[in-house]
Amino acid sequence: MIKAPALTQGDKVAIVSLSSGTLGEDFCKHSLKLGIERLESFGLVPVLMKHTLKGIDYVKAHPEHRAADLKAAFSDPEIKGIICAIGGEDTFLTWPYLWEDKEFRTLVQQNPKIFTGFSDSTVNHLLFYKLGMTSYYGPAFLTDLAELGPEMLPYSLKTFQRFLGINAQAAIDSSPVWYHERSDFSEQSLGQKRIEEQEKSAHEWLQGQREFSGQLLGGCIESLFDLIKGERDPLEKEIAERYQIFPTAEEWRGKIVFLETSEEKPTPENLREMLETLKQAGVFEQAAGLLFGKPQDEVYYEEYKNVIREVIVNPNFPVLYNLNFGHAYPRAILPYGVSARVVLDGSEVLFEETIFSEN
Repeated sequence: MIKAPALTQGDKVAIVSLSSGTLGEDFCKHSLKLGIERLESFGLVPVLMKHTLKGIDYVKAHPEHRAADLKAAFSDPEIKGIICAIGGEDTFLTWPYLWEDKEFRTLVQQNPKIFTGFSDSTVNHLLFYKLGMTSYYGPAFLTDLAELGPEMLPYSLKTFQRFLGINAQAAIDSSPVWYHERSDFSEQSLGQKRIEEQEKSAHEWLQGQREFSGQLLGGCIESLFDLIKGERDPLEKEIAERYQIFPTAEEWRGKIVFLETSEEKPTPENLREMLETLKQAGVFEQAAGLLFGKPQDEVYYEEYKNVIREVIVNPNFPVLYNLNFGHAYPRAILPYGVSARVVLDGSEVLFEETIFSEN
């Protein structure tokens, strides 16, 4: 995998709306301002791409412009990082404009950049994975940099500082606290802390061998499921099959699979269906093990554990549960294609190679 170097002060970072155009709506102006201020406090220079703030309806209607913004970010040599504004549900529509653009593919491979986001951004990450560039399942602009509290969540702050080369190789451990999702994102919530809970479980072994290693590959389970089934939009399944977006069974061989559930909080029955679908696609058959993210607000926390065990069936297959990545707060980063190792007691995930280029 090719990697970008860590960011340095003065670097430009692009903010892109590749899925939902929420960031461009008037009700997000206070969040936009706050997120920009936070980026600037790191010594970074935010760049809002041409269509980033066009709003929900426009962005949804123009996947070609979303793709154009991403290409423009890779075309600009001064832009060193790219941050997704937020997730959504139809970034798959950008694939034809990007994959069929030979110039874009060449730009990615010759000028790798830090790319971070989660949720529907899973589909963007799979594009970069297919092109051989490491990207980072991690912070997004609205959810992390624009956190409405008086400061970024401490664990998420340390996560973002990795992009600046600060303790970049530190092991992924469990946050001592977790946070409830907000019910009010309006300007009235500025400066209001999230509801905080002490972490009682930390990383939790569900089953299998107590130490394993492999390259990281995964994402939001709903996003991966939709690529196979196309239940939200049949066009997604068609596009996924046309461009072979979903990794083959062979590509999952030896990988540390990471999966997490979205803010939709799927029922245990929904999770079972999604896991069964991934299992049929060969995701777990030859994988090294599974990392499963903390469910948002710990909804179905115990039920999910039972479903995972029942679907995997093989009691020797390693599963580590309740990691801080994905939709639950706070969040770590997981770099695609980077070799990692889960230590014996499950308390840490170590990187066995550098997560950024050293050039």
